[in-house]
Amino acid sequence: MIGNAWPVYCEHTGLTLGVCVELDMAAALLAAEEAALAAQQVIDEYVSRGDWKVTLKSDNSPVTEVDLAAEQAIKSVLVRALPQAAFFGEETGAADAAIADAEGARLRWLVDPIDGTKSFIRGMRYYSTQIALEVDQQIRLGVSNAPAYGERVTAVLGQGTRLDGRRIHCSEITSIDDAFFSAGNLTTLARDASRWSRYGTLVSRARRVRGYGDFCHYHQLCSGQADLVLESDVNILDIAALSLAVAEAGGIMTDMTGQPVTEATTSVLAACTVALHDEALSLLHGPRS
Repeated sequence: MIGNAWPVYCEHTGLTLGVCVELDMAAALLAAEEAALAAQQVIDEYVSRGDWKVTLKSDNSPVTEVDLAAEQAIKSVLVRALPQAAFFGEETGAADAAIADAEGARLRWLVDPIDGTKSFIRGMRYYSTQIALEVDQQIRLGVSNAPAYGERVTAVLGQGTRLDGRRIHCSEITSIDDAFFSAGNLTTLARDASRWSRYGTLVSRARRVRGYGDFCHYHQLCSGQADLVLESDVNILDIAALSLAVAEAGGIMTDMTGQPVTEATTSVLAACTVALHDEALSLLHGPRS
């Protein structure tokens, strides 16, 4: 609980273990935003000093002491606000088992304290904090906070997507010939000669091609600035909050084969409309039977 600001987390009886599965989503969103701001404060303090340690994880990706400190700040806020929820962090992993109440509801926070660590290390603005709340394996809430970029996207299931508090929507583009297309991490795609050739066809058809990457092109997609996004190398903590934001803004996000986003997802094909998504899928894989 966070003082008097969080009197209940359930519309009926309060969120205590084994009592109720209905969340006060407004309070949960406030908690997620407070956690994102706590991480932002940690990040800003390290950036102002300009000094931190960088090590390599087992997958050879970098992690800084800033990532670790920011994740701890996030966890502190979220555990206090919703102690019944498990916590799955990019740096600390799934430290808690999923917690079930009497009706079997599972609550879990999915957190990446600094998505875009490589950009962060190089002093670029393309990094963000990603926080999502999962209920019964469904993403119900998401916050994508990009402090250096000056944007925060929030989404709640059934309540739309907002950029800095303002409701936003995807565009209505239906053809690749009219689409602004942004591609991010493509290493795995590039290793497959056949799929890379098909990707080239998609690029040659798009009206405009850029590679904004990380949170940025998803924010653009939700805002109607970009129409199609492709990445072949992601994990669920990178995209959990953003997947909800895209859907609530009127778009569609799947993996590169058209399958729904799950914890095992490692690629993304996201579009402003189903028609554009289907056309991109066809260009990447051939017409569906």
